[in-house]
Amino acid sequence: MTDTHPVEVSTPAAPRPVTPSTILAEVVCDMRTRLEGVDGLDRSILTAAARAEALAAGLDPYLDLCTTAETPALADLALRTAHRDWDANPSSIPEVRLEQEMLSGHVEGQALKFLVFACAARRVLEIGMFTGYSALAMAEELDDGGEVVACEIDADVAAFARECFDRSPAGKRISIEVGPAGETLRRLDDRCRSGDVAPFDFVFIDADKPGYLGYLDLLLEGSLLAPRALIAVDNTLLQGEPYAVDAVPSTNGSAMATFNAALTYDDRVEQVVLPLRDGLTLIRRVPDRTR
Repeated sequence: MTDTHPVEVSTPAAPRPVTPSTILAEVVCDMRTRLEGVDGLDRSILTAAARAEALAAGLDPYLDLCTTAETPALADLALRTAHRDWDANPSSIPEVRLEQEMLSGHVEGQALKFLVFACAARRVLEIGMFTGYSALAMAEELDDGGEVVACEIDADVAAFARECFDRSPAGKRISIEVGPAGETLRRLDDRCRSGDVAPFDFVFIDADKPGYLGYLDLLLEGSLLAPRALIAVDNTLLQGEPYAVDAVPSTNGSAMATFNAALTYDDRVEQVVLPLRDGLTLIRRVPDRTR
């Protein structure tokens, strides 16, 4: 198969800190370094700072070490994503900035596999795909006959992901819907309502943050969800912005804070927020709204 996006030979830059734990590790490291330059400082303070740095910086690598290893296909996809020059291959959508840090990654990918397994899912919907790490991880957990329907607004990114999927046997279980997610969801909802296709057992949302509430409403009020469907929503602790009171939130941070607040008082659902990577919220629809 012809590969129109070969992996470059240059060493990719290390991912920048983009999650609460990695940002905390960077801040604590800077604090410890500054303290070392203070004359006459009580050594116990430096010891405490070094301890705090070890706790913060060591968490993610330890989680990665102790989590079941990713498959070669997922490792290859992650490598290809890291090697791609995203500045030279910008999104065709003006308001979207593509970067390797958007990849879900090893630990979250394995968590999604477990959730797909726990749901005994046969049909999975992903809203926001990027280069497809999470889509491929979930597809690897499906039996033959199962399907991941992945929504992606950027056609070039979708093509890059398709090339990665075609390098894996599990890739045949993934179909890509290119276009604005809201339009795709309404079209899929019509098909589910008519009985043309079955509803979805598991949904993963990792798209434009201001659109999250609208996507959730389409899921909860339409015919897209199977009776016992589970929804997982990524980035709900976005870089700590929703809860760090001294932070000046970005547009995405404000959107996530609004989403979290709305969800807290939404009697249609029950939810739990997990501090996994950049925050992962699990949501289930409550049949009885009078609880």
